[in-house]
Amino acid sequence: MLRRFLPITAILLAAGCVQAPAEPEEAALSIPKIEQAWNAEGFESPEGVAAAPDGGYFISNVVGEGSEKDGDGYIAHLSHDGAITKRYWAAKLDAPKGMAVLDGALYATDIDNVVMFGVADGKRLGKVRIEGAKFLNDATPWDGAIYVSDSGDAAIYRISDGAAELWLQDERLAGVNGLLGEGDRMLVSTMTTGSLFSVTAEGELTEIASGMENADGIGPVPGGGYLVSSWPGQIHYVGEDGVVTTLVDGEVMQNDLTVIGDTVIVPNWGQNTVTVWKVSR
Repeated sequence: MLRRFLPITAILLAAGCVQAPAEPEEAALSIPKIEQAWNAEGFESPEGVAAAPDGGYFISNVVGEGSEKDGDGYIAHLSHDGAITKRYWAAKLDAPKGMAVLDGALYATDIDNVVMFGVADGKRLGKVRIEGAKFLNDATPWDGAIYVSDSGDAAIYRISDGAAELWLQDERLAGVNGLLGEGDRMLVSTMTTGSLFSVTAEGELTEIASGMENADGIGPVPGGGYLVSSWPGQIHYVGEDGVVTTLVDGEVMQNDLTVIGDTVIVPNWGQNTVTVWKVSR
């Protein structure tokens, strides 16, 4: 898979001819840029993000090891401008990670359970235990249900009407992490090969891109393409053609990246911070 870094200085034509370099402004149109808007501190191993109904964000805090059932994990509420308005928004969990909202409920993955809370008041609504799950990670709403990834078993589960079923399991999904339901397909990232896949409702997998070390969160970019975080410290742009462009490459961990409009919000597990970026073309 072709990987390129900014800036792009030339375009090779399929016929073998070389086109004159595009003007800088023209070349930049196809690749988005992201600029940091703010950074919030005071979290404890933050990992997941979901939009709150008041325009703020829910942030999951693992607090320790991601597979330890210690009852120390929790979900915090963060305002739209970066203030922690409620540290313990709901009842404590073990190691909450991915979250998704559907029909007034917030679903949070918690090792081998998915726990539901009322999105308006944080009241616990129940949980779904997934027998055999090893390391539940991300969550996404899609086609009227909630889908969750199991990073430890190359599997994706579907939750509907309070029950879970195995939806897809494939060796190509080793280290499956991020999920994003979008239209008639789901986007899926994996840590083992650093791939971004497209999956149909029937479970047909198509690899879009690969080589993104420990790929994590996925978010759509206005105008086309996707941002994909690599939790060791990168944010990539994957174009519709599958070309990967690395936009951020540093030592700050980039975990469950989420895009809401032109806002990109990323928990930084190792730094106990949450960073918000703005994406534009």
